[in-house]
Amino acid sequence: MAADALSIIPGAVLRNLSDKLYEKRKNAALEIEGIVKQLATAGEHEKISAVISLLINDFTYSPQANHRKGGLIGLAAVTVGLTSEAAQHLEQIVPPVLSSFLDQDSRVRYYACEALYNIAKVVRGDFIIYFNKIFDALCKLSADSDANVQSAAHLLDRLVKDIVTESDQFSIEEFIPLLRERMNVLNPYVRQFLVGWITVLDSVPDIDMLGFLPDFLDGLFNMLSDSSHEIRQQADAALSEFLQEIKNSPNVDYGRMAEILVRRAGSTDEFTRLTSITWINEFVKLGGEQLVPYYADILGAILPCISDEEEKIRVVARETNEELRAINADPAEGFDIGAILSIGKRELNSEHEATRIEALHWFSTLLARYRVEFLAYLNDIFDPLLNALSDPSDAVVLLVLEVHACIAEESHHFHHLVSYLIRTFHNNHVLLEKRGALIVRRLCVLLGAEKVYREFSTILESEIDLDFASVMVQALNLILLTSTELGGLRSLLKKSLVDSCGKDLFQSLYASWRHSPMATISLCLLAQAYSHASCVIQSLGEEDINVKFLVQLDKLIRLLETPVFAYLRLQLLEPGKHTWLLKTLYGLLMLLPQQSAAFKILRTRLKTVPFSENIKRTSSANPYSQILQVTEDGNRNQDTQNYSAINFPSLLLQFENMQQQHRNHLKGQLQSRKSASAATLSQEIQRYEEAHSSSLSEISRLPSGAPKGIS
Repeated sequence: MAADALSIIPGAVLRNLSDKLYEKRKNAALEIEGIVKQLATAGEHEKISAVISLLINDFTYSPQANHRKGGLIGLAAVTVGLTSEAAQHLEQIVPPVLSSFLDQDSRVRYYACEALYNIAKVVRGDFIIYFNKIFDALCKLSADSDANVQSAAHLLDRLVKDIVTESDQFSIEEFIPLLRERMNVLNPYVRQFLVGWITVLDSVPDIDMLGFLPDFLDGLFNMLSDSSHEIRQQADAALSEFLQEIKNSPNVDYGRMAEILVRRAGSTDEFTRLTSITWINEFVKLGGEQLVPYYADILGAILPCISDEEEKIRVVARETNEELRAINADPAEGFDIGAILSIGKRELNSEHEATRIEALHWFSTLLARYRVEFLAYLNDIFDPLLNALSDPSDAVVLLVLEVHACIAEESHHFHHLVSYLIRTFHNNHVLLEKRGALIVRRLCVLLGAEKVYREFSTILESEIDLDFASVMVQALNLILLTSTELGGLRSLLKKSLVDSCGKDLFQSLYASWRHSPMATISLCLLAQAYSHASCVIQSLGEEDINVKFLVQLDKLIRLLETPVFAYLRLQLLEPGKHTWLLKTLYGLLMLLPQQSAAFKILRTRLKTVPFSENIKRTSSANPYSQILQVTEDGNRNQDTQNYSAINFPSLLLQFENMQQQHRNHLKGQLQSRKSASAATLSQEIQRYEEAHSSSLSEISRLPSGAPKGIS
């Protein structure tokens, strides 16, 4: 066949075809074009195949660069000569041209682009069958190191685009896998090339690029963070166009794209996050039931963005979050409550307050709509919700309490909650000091003050850590005396001597309040059980009146001047009717150091009391002491008439027993400290004696001629 070709094409033409001068190669190609035209007219296609084989084997695959250049221009000339009959020889012509795109010589690559350009102009749609290979070659040439090759590749690329847009044989299904593979390339020239093709193909009415968008969407989003501003703009423009098409299309595969958007919402690039959140926002509006299985993933992308540094992202994320929460999905249709709760639990550990708050709003929403399903997952989320009570944000703690209040409608959950709170306060006294009042007050509002305080008292009654029990009771007592939210509870306690409900509450609280003498006295003052308060004061021993006691007493004296105890101060206007109140207050006065501010406050108040005839005042030499002698008539006041309802002697015995436990506990602590100190001292003495003994042994081993100073 090679011999046939040599007989067809003159030797001079073949020599000129491999000449180093372009003009000679061009003239040789024109002669080959003329020869091929004659052969085509005569129908000599076997000879034409022989000519093509000669050009391929002796020229395009030659080790000589000029031969390869000549072979490429020759193949283009053959195609031009064949004109409409070129299609049947493309299987021979195109592969060697495509192979030349990888040639090491940039000029050969340039002529390969030129050759394929001329071939494509002739055959047009007939070479669509080679599109994927041509696309792959162009993709590589778009990033060629030689500017001339890039320029030639761009010209060829434009022609191929024109051919594809007008062809009805182009297969988008066969092309998409190649496009998807190439979308991960980072080279900026290749990226521009790819975006250009996506835009062109999307503009063709007969090509459904939207249907294949999930295959290359991730690649487009990846380009949004490119260092080149131009590439970012092109990718954004393409994405904007696709989003507009999605809004206008009735059939969209939201699911696969949602997975991509969720991933990209966590990008470190700000523009990528904004674009992905914007898409998610539109998907939530448009997706409907298709997105139900992806709600958890979408929520997982939205919640962190609510706290984004960029305001635009925060705004879109908040809007999307509200829209998502407004959708009332049915668990029977694939709405995974467990997955949503898992996301909420994860975001409770977010470093951003806004995200933690929104996670808690989701807990509240799910609990309100799907209570039964929510409680089925309670074991997984209860502990994280309890831990959130230690959150540094007041707003978060208040929301956590609202969720707990909803959960605590079941009694065992309520008991668990209060038990956990007590355990947490036990382990974290700072939390009790800084947040205790906030937590207890809010719980009282949400669940009822009486219910909350009764539960606290019941649990604290059996608390084995007596020091903590005392501290906790003092904290609860201070909240009871100062918080407006507990006004109803105080009003009920005031009726303890005349109302069965008040009596039950008083006795319930007394069971744990007896851990603290001052809390017990405060409770008696609230309940107007002044006689018992006086008995409690009289029962106090020397060990009970310490610095902590005096600090608590100072607080109580100051609280007596607040509106909470206005009723008590008004009762002082009738000293004959409330003699036990007077005795209680004077008892407190006697316990205070005379130079303390609290002493002066209480003494000033008592000086204003208008004493009646049946109260005799006896004064000592000390002007700060006033002791009351109560007459028999004074004992017959309203206080004593109602004491039969409550067994105060029994309560006093319980109080004294508890205080004895505290005294024994304190003695045990002191003894332990002494023992520890003694043990430490003994160890020090032992170490000293061992060291001293070692020194004496060394001295005894010294030779007899040792210096006299050593003995």
